[in-house]
Amino acid sequence: MNLSLIIPCYNEAQNLQLLVERCAGLKDIKDIEVVLVDNGSTDNTPECMAELTRHHDHIRFIRVDVNKGYGFGILAGLEVARGNILAWTHADMQTDPIDVLEGLKYFIAHGDEVFVKGRRYGRPVMDVFFTIGMTIFETLLLRRVLIDINAQPTMFSRNFYMSWKNPPHDFSLDLFAYYMAKENGLHICRMPVLFGERAYGVSHWNINWKAKIKFIHRTLQYSFELKKRVR
Repeated sequence: MNLSLIIPCYNEAQNLQLLVERCAGLKDIKDIEVVLVDNGSTDNTPECMAELTRHHDHIRFIRVDVNKGYGFGILAGLEVARGNILAWTHADMQTDPIDVLEGLKYFIAHGDEVFVKGRRYGRPVMDVFFTIGMTIFETLLLRRVLIDINAQPTMFSRNFYMSWKNPPHDFSLDLFAYYMAKENGLHICRMPVLFGERAYGVSHWNINWKAKIKFIHRTLQYSFELKKRVR
């Protein structure tokens, strides 16, 4: 059973050394590759990736020239991934890339018909309330229980990925994948993951309440589009 872990990186040069060091811990696990995606960064992320990954055969990187969204970067990574099990997580080190090893246990136990997501703990209280609100809204609108939608990692089989049609290119990709897993009758497996502070830099979306409102607006807009499409 081989795994491809996709990690989109946008202006994450400061975090890359820690990220690669952590992903280096996967080198002794057979058939795991890490695909770092330089998602149109404007800092020195591409140079850092080239330097940091050259001694790690199981870590490679690709470049997206223009940032077209978080989801677009992930999809670019999935397009070149080689694994039968596919996964993505964030580059900011708030969640540990090694969490995928725990997720792999569900595929070993249950086969390919599972969809694995983390379930975050250790988050600020206001972020928890925000997530609860989105959970209630999405569950009522889409008539599927959708809890902690943006938790990482997200893991699924290649067969499930090949069934996707017109996935979104922004943060709604997390919602899309989770919802389609429910629609396809996959066994949903959640595992607790510690959600910590960013090691360096700042979030590119979760900056303040204005950014949160913008994120909510985009998510709500896509949620209604998804509901219409399913109908």
